[in-house]
Amino acid sequence: MSIIQLQKIARTYRVGTETIHALRSVSLDISKNEYVALMGPSGSGKSTLMNVLGCLDTPNEGEYILNGTAVSKMSDDHLAVVRNKEIGFVFQSFNLLPRYSALENVILPLVYAGIPKSEREKRGREVLEQVGLSERMDHKPNELSGGQKQRVAIARALVNKPAIILADEPTGNLDSKTSIEIMGLFEEIHKQGNTIILVTHEEEIAGYAHRIVRLKDGLVEWDKVNDNITRVVLQAEGVN
Repeated sequence: MSIIQLQKIARTYRVGTETIHALRSVSLDISKNEYVALMGPSGSGKSTLMNVLGCLDTPNEGEYILNGTAVSKMSDDHLAVVRNKEIGFVFQSFNLLPRYSALENVILPLVYAGIPKSEREKRGREVLEQVGLSERMDHKPNELSGGQKQRVAIARALVNKPAIILADEPTGNLDSKTSIEIMGLFEEIHKQGNTIILVTHEEEIAGYAHRIVRLKDGLVEWDKVNDNITRVVLQAEGVN
């Protein structure tokens, strides 16, 4: 069953007198519990496509059907609920609030969702334990390594139990060893039933996905099942 259907999506921008065609008639179906990598060089349209998928940007043409509902027909309030509850976002730069502890950062989406404090903290602790940070819950971002910060960001993405995880260059600020650990964590999350959509320009990172969609000049250049999925072996027991 398709959780995401894109039908001839186009997105253009005006820069001065020039029109930039970021996406040109992109059609794509993604099924529930798929693990998809969106690849492509800078300027290929992959980040714009990620923003459309996350309901952060609106296409000029085409239709986006999310869980059977046309996104163009959703009210602003409905879109806000979708972004908070149905989609979890993970970014390259972590986007953590520096004055908040790991736990406080993780439970922020639950605050916006109106979840009672006791339930917020319970769920926050559960997902931090899930990503291997049970002993770092009270630490602030400046007391955490890059890998630990990304684990906090992943826990925050998971806390509302979304169906879809969108990860934009999630290993871009991490070293190779930590990147392997983070990609291992995504594999475990996928096994638990989440649909994962990963944006990357790195072939090695895309290799962890089960399907690879390559974009070029705003078009889908190719879309194929990954027959050579990278097998993840965590390099260390500890968190880096």
